[in-house]
Amino acid sequence: MTRIPVAVYAEDPVLRTGVTHQLRPRPEVEVLDRQDHERAAVALVVVDVVDQAAASLLRRLRRSSGTRTGVVVGRFDQDALQTTIDCGVAAVVRRAEADQDRLVATVVALHKGEAVLPGDLLGRLLDHVGRLQRSVLDPNGPTLSTLTPREANMLRLISEGCDTAEIATRMSFSERTVKNVLHEVTTRLQLRNRAHAVGYVMRHGLI
Repeated sequence: MTRIPVAVYAEDPVLRTGVTHQLRPRPEVEVLDRQDHERAAVALVVVDVVDQAAASLLRRLRRSSGTRTGVVVGRFDQDALQTTIDCGVAAVVRRAEADQDRLVATVVALHKGEAVLPGDLLGRLLDHVGRLQRSVLDPNGPTLSTLTPREANMLRLISEGCDTAEIATRMSFSERTVKNVLHEVTTRLQLRNRAHAVGYVMRHGLI
């Protein structure tokens, strides 16, 4: 079996040592020393969060021809998903799930040209791609910025069957405020009523 050369990147020496310690005994992989990183077929970037420094490293790795990159991360949010997509990352593994078998399976998948994502992140990615497709097909169509968080929450509650009083109670607003906000949404989007508003925002993936 040809061992897959892997470079492990981590600013935190504890994180780097932990991942290296799990990978080194396995016959499927060859963990490279720093001076040999240019030989890597796969790069694993181990971070707490995908911050600016991590993004800079990921962009640099993307420019390295022949290297497939995965991220082992502690916390992963929507902004991080966008960053990893932009940086060409092909695998994301949460640190809490990064046992030896999972790490090796990720390296092997990356080497084969496959992508690895947790199920919930795959759902987010599909939603993201859907929004991009809609923006390409209809660049003037509604986006997430069409609604304020308060407006989106109110419409979500309407879609769950809540009336004005229930929305006011759940969101700690007066009923007058709820009515004013919903009136503003329907007027701004040129919609006929609340049902039309809910259908509109659900159809466009805004709630």
